[in-house]
Amino acid sequence: MGRAKRIWLPDYFFHVVCRGNRRDPLFYEENDFHEFFYILTEIYEKYPLQLVSYCLMTNHFHLQVRSTEESISKIMSLLNKRYANYFNTKYGLTGHVFEKRFFSDIISDPLGMLEVSRYIHQNPLKAKMVTSPELYPYSSMYYYTNSDIDPPPFLDTTILLNYFPESLDERRQRFIEYTMKAE
Repeated sequence: MGRAKRIWLPDYFFHVVCRGNRRDPLFYEENDFHEFFYILTEIYEKYPLQLVSYCLMTNHFHLQVRSTEESISKIMSLLNKRYANYFNTKYGLTGHVFEKRFFSDIISDPLGMLEVSRYIHQNPLKAKMVTSPELYPYSSMYYYTNSDIDPPPFLDTTILLNYFPESLDERRQRFIEYTMKAE
């Protein structure tokens, strides 16, 4: 019996998680993270998507993403296949890089959007990798806290900030305060 087809609703964001096979690392060194971002940028250029938060941990990653033109399954298939090819070639490996199909959960309301983003951004803090989420270099939180630095093309910081009223600086501050609060 085949697997159930994934639901794709182009107007909704999804929380997507992928984990390394046997919980092994997906990223051994800094260049691995950079290659992942390079692949993500190439996919974004061909299949526009909206990514509002992400965090790449050592053995898994989180994306908060919406794609209006292609299914999330297609986007993730391209991303995971290209990264797995890079990873296996670089490290002289064969076989599965990811433990199974990606996990995805639809986000149905504004509060859910903010909660998922907070969960994603607090991952390195909970893993005791940093003392504050914006200090982790492979997370989108860096771009929310540093307004002077342009985010990568695939990251849209305006969507989450627009859930708060007031000026852009005040929205940014409210988002940061919300994200820093313990769940």
